[in-house]
Amino acid sequence: MSAPHHPADPYAQSDVVGPAPDGVTLPVPPVFDSVEEERQYRKEQLAAGFRLFGRFGFSEGVAGHITVRDPENPNWFWVNPFGMSFNQIKASDLILVDHEGTLLHGNRPVNQAAFVIHSQVHAARPDAIAAAHSHSLYGKAFSSLGIPLDPITQDACVFFEDHGLYSDYRGVVNKVEEGKRVAAALGGHKAVILQNHGLLTVGQSVAEAVWWFITMERSCQAQLLAMAAGTPKLIDRETALITRGQIGHSLAGWFQARPLWDQITVSDPDLFD
Repeated sequence: MSAPHHPADPYAQSDVVGPAPDGVTLPVPPVFDSVEEERQYRKEQLAAGFRLFGRFGFSEGVAGHITVRDPENPNWFWVNPFGMSFNQIKASDLILVDHEGTLLHGNRPVNQAAFVIHSQVHAARPDAIAAAHSHSLYGKAFSSLGIPLDPITQDACVFFEDHGLYSDYRGVVNKVEEGKRVAAALGGHKAVILQNHGLLTVGQSVAEAVWWFITMERSCQAQLLAMAAGTPKLIDRETALITRGQIGHSLAGWFQARPLWDQITVSDPDLFD
């Protein structure tokens, strides 16, 4: 992997971190000298994302998938093999498919729902390098209410007026047309609540998409708890938008995931195999 470099300070307009003292550097998304290096990095990040999903208990049988575009061809994406435990996925296990569902690399099948949803999300959102979906407990519980997240906490403000709601559940997603409707409900947002189904998030990196999913799941849990206890007080719109601008942008998502990435790569070094 080439050394990360940044021609301009990516944190200059960011409120994620405070001012750094002279001589102190902050981590930035890496830049690569070759497609091969970037591909390997993205695959390792994807494997780490699955390990995190497993660690957080987001697995439900064979449901759930995270994808990342291949750097050589944006119409190809890497995804988990169908039926493999999140807790055991290594970079070498990942399979590569195109937007027509053709298996380009790997020897295990792709989840049909993963192909249908992610191919259409990636097609509709050229900016989305990665997308994440699973049947996490609080996400699917909250999705059954058919309502958006409210700005009741600082963390929930990340999604204020920046997530969609897909309310046309028709069973397991196995038709391209439904994938297109999911993508339309996502629109230009970072996330969409799939009613009676779960959550889906996107990002300009695997780390960003995975972080949005994790914090959205926790925001669903927080709102369910608050609603069970009483009537939550909402943060006013102006403050919610300011907060979203501070911690809801792409670099913030990538940076917030750093501690989790550090932990999982130390505890699960075999994910790099």
